[in-house]
Amino acid sequence: MHKRVTITRRAIPSVTKVLDSLGQVDLPRPVVVTIVRQELSRIRAEGEVPEFRSIVDLVRGAFQEFRASRLQPIINGTGIVIHTNLGRSPLANEAAEALREIASSYNNLEHNLAPGERGHRGEYIERALALLCRAEAATVVNNCAAALVLIVRHFIRTKGRARSLPHAGLKPEVIISRGEMVQIGGGFRIGEILEAAGARLREVGATNKTTLADYSRAIGSQTALILKVHRSNFFMSGFVKSPASAEIASLARKKRIPFVEDLGSGAVIATEQIGLYEHEPTPGEALKAGADLVCFSGDKLFGGPQAGIIVGKKRFVSTLKREPLFRALRCDKLIFAALQATVDLHLNQSTLAIPALALLQVPKDELRARAAAMFGRLRGLPLQITIGRGKAKVGGGTLPRSLLSSITIDILPDNCSVQEFASMLRRSVPPIVGYVANERLKLDLRTIFPHQDDLVVDAIRAACTAQDVDSRARASGASPTDDPTLRPTNFR
Repeated sequence: MHKRVTITRRAIPSVTKVLDSLGQVDLPRPVVVTIVRQELSRIRAEGEVPEFRSIVDLVRGAFQEFRASRLQPIINGTGIVIHTNLGRSPLANEAAEALREIASSYNNLEHNLAPGERGHRGEYIERALALLCRAEAATVVNNCAAALVLIVRHFIRTKGRARSLPHAGLKPEVIISRGEMVQIGGGFRIGEILEAAGARLREVGATNKTTLADYSRAIGSQTALILKVHRSNFFMSGFVKSPASAEIASLARKKRIPFVEDLGSGAVIATEQIGLYEHEPTPGEALKAGADLVCFSGDKLFGGPQAGIIVGKKRFVSTLKREPLFRALRCDKLIFAALQATVDLHLNQSTLAIPALALLQVPKDELRARAAAMFGRLRGLPLQITIGRGKAKVGGGTLPRSLLSSITIDILPDNCSVQEFASMLRRSVPPIVGYVANERLKLDLRTIFPHQDDLVVDAIRAACTAQDVDSRARASGASPTDDPTLRPTNFR
């Protein structure tokens, strides 16, 4: 607890005095000054002024909190391979190298080198994606939600221009099954995204059962397209039925209505090939079944950067690229660089070089051997370490039924709570994020890269040092920061 004394506000130190006492801080000077002023303003508003040393400690704590919000690498011990909160799929080394090369130099983003004149953005990546997905054409925007907005907006505008006067004032409709009105990450719902694109929803069927006849009855003069959304982040079982994509596509062709499929998760190879029993539909399969356009994410099972990939009929892709909205949603040079390298790995069938796909395929015996080596190095610390079992998940709103057997390092500290120890690891450099289960902190090795094992061991040792410092300080009645020589060096 910080010692406080009730005195006049004139006792609040000046910004300059606090800055002089802080010494060197690894944050931009304007940020440092702003945080100091904010903390002093907060103290002034509270009307109770701590001792000067406590004020400095409060400011340092504010620095630590702000510094932790910077984008930085972390070690993922959660067992969730495609973790949305942790940046989804890590990029392949080839993609990371492509980013470095393109970012640090000029490039031919919109320059055609052959004739030496202005060219079109993304020509290579579009042709490569079309080849990979067995599509007539492809293009890329900044995420899958953007891809869906662009597609829906285009067909809504097209229908609006073509409809007859008696229907003026009515928004064109998008037909979608009630069982596919899913909610995606961040609280966004498919229906809200479609309405934001200017569509009027025509929901058909029931939550658990939709028939082809439901689609057929819903088609009318205001129908702009039929949309099928893959339920990639949940599953239904029991009395459940929905028509196959091929059946919907056949109906759409007969009625001359575009049929679009949102696959979301972006698997371009059979997931059974990487040891998962649950099949994830691929863009190639959806197009073969008759979809006119398919969209999916670049940073999930595809293993690349955030992107919304659209593949399908050339005439539709070409018109999408002429939409005014396309320019607002297009990708920059860095996305193209990373995506280009990732597509090349898929085309060369080098999927083990794509981290997300490689992590899903690590044998359990290999994880157990790594855990045993780490266990040996952690003996003698003031905590209970055991090798546990885990159930890793694919994550990222994909394959919700697929669980992978995994191995965990389970930690029960002696001198602090599990939550406090987890907080210490999150403050290490790099931060380590695990999860608490069965009153233990668990670090799942399936999502920890082998080259990070040493960093994990070092961070656990440093956390034990910090834990010991805190316990001794509490016993003596002093602050843990009283003796700077006792502070572990790899903590913020």
